[in-house]
Amino acid sequence: MQKVGDPPEAKNMRLVGYSDLQARSAYQPTIAHQGDRYIAYVGHHGGTDAVPKPVNPITGQPEFNGTSIIDVTDPKNPKYLKHLPGQEGLYEGGGGQMTRVCAGASLPKGDRSKFYLLKVFGGQAHEIWDVTKPEEPVLLTRLDGLRDTHKSFWECDTGIAYLVSGAPGWRTRRMTQIYDLSDPAKPRKIRDFGLPGQEPGSTGDVPTELHGPISTGPAGNRVYFGYGTNKGGIIQIVDRQKLLEGPAEPTPENLKAPEVGRLETPLNGAHTVFPLLKMPIAEFAKDKFGSTRDIVMMVDEALINECQAGEARQMVWFADVTIERRPMVISNYTVKEASGDFCERGGRFGSHSSNESTAPVFNRKLALITWFNAGVRALDIRDPFNPREVGYFIPPITEATDKRCIKVDGQDRCKVAIQSNNVETDDRGYIYVVDRANTGMHILEVTGEARSIAGIP
Repeated sequence: MQKVGDPPEAKNMRLVGYSDLQARSAYQPTIAHQGDRYIAYVGHHGGTDAVPKPVNPITGQPEFNGTSIIDVTDPKNPKYLKHLPGQEGLYEGGGGQMTRVCAGASLPKGDRSKFYLLKVFGGQAHEIWDVTKPEEPVLLTRLDGLRDTHKSFWECDTGIAYLVSGAPGWRTRRMTQIYDLSDPAKPRKIRDFGLPGQEPGSTGDVPTELHGPISTGPAGNRVYFGYGTNKGGIIQIVDRQKLLEGPAEPTPENLKAPEVGRLETPLNGAHTVFPLLKMPIAEFAKDKFGSTRDIVMMVDEALINECQAGEARQMVWFADVTIERRPMVISNYTVKEASGDFCERGGRFGSHSSNESTAPVFNRKLALITWFNAGVRALDIRDPFNPREVGYFIPPITEATDKRCIKVDGQDRCKVAIQSNNVETDDRGYIYVVDRANTGMHILEVTGEARSIAGIP
């Protein structure tokens, strides 16, 4: 078990800087390059039973968890700028966990001098804020009346947003509402989308809920949707143009029409489905079908503490989707449990999420994957048929790290362990990993072999 005061455990990764995030449970970090500054926007889960409203040292007031805004221009000395309180509630029942940022100069109808933050307000709304001055964010727009929200995606070059929502009338907790946010002050709804059987008025079994999409925009003309969490996973490949321009009424036929392929993984989930398209495979240089393959990396989410019965090992899978109507799994990766006795450490052990930045520094070379109590892992993905771990960093716990409990003979047995939740990277090569158990944000860099693979001097 980890103890307060223990050093981090690391290989080919090292700590650069740290923010305690006011001891708030963290989900999604998004890093925006705003002029000559780098700003981290971190979405939070709700508070805990013990501390439902952590104190914001800037205001001196207790505030429900929401969104933290941190200046990380100097990653060695991050500066906490602002906390935007979120929805009242504990754990995933409150807060404001998801963040995305677009520059107005990229959005077709945005103010070229501004930056915009798309965030959630607990489970009930999506919001757009003007964060041109990140110390002084201003609310622009609110899309309200929802039952749940989660891992949305925003195309900055077109303004199209795929908002993971719990829409009234739909038979699933989470589906997709597609909006044109090219003018952030004037949202325009395009359509609702989900799997047939989830739509209002349908009958029979309800397919597993959405976790999150990633779009390749107009150039790639594909949207990759991940359904399921720790079981019943689905990678759904969708024709973007048909999705946006097809009939909006959510009939079974209209929901089926944009799909071009899918891969189902009954024992595992699909938290993040990240496309790695036109991957060069040196081994296939003389192959009949060419030397490139279209790959999707699927990261599952572990949900159960201490490896108890109830779920399969959640891990990373690589699927060849070159022939979209017939995807096939070609490889996988998992942290070896015995390498750190992770089932005994406390909390969740298993994968959760990958970085999603497509900046050249890491893209199609290194993937960063959070693994809850096994920290963040760096994978060499240059050959997706043979992914290989080349580094890791397991942050140390602090006095603020929250406990995780299981029932043993009817009694709670609680342990304290790091719970690395989500990770993101910036175009400089810094890695931002945030903790689900209130431990804060660790800013890292790769070293040794991992640094050489990325091509960082």
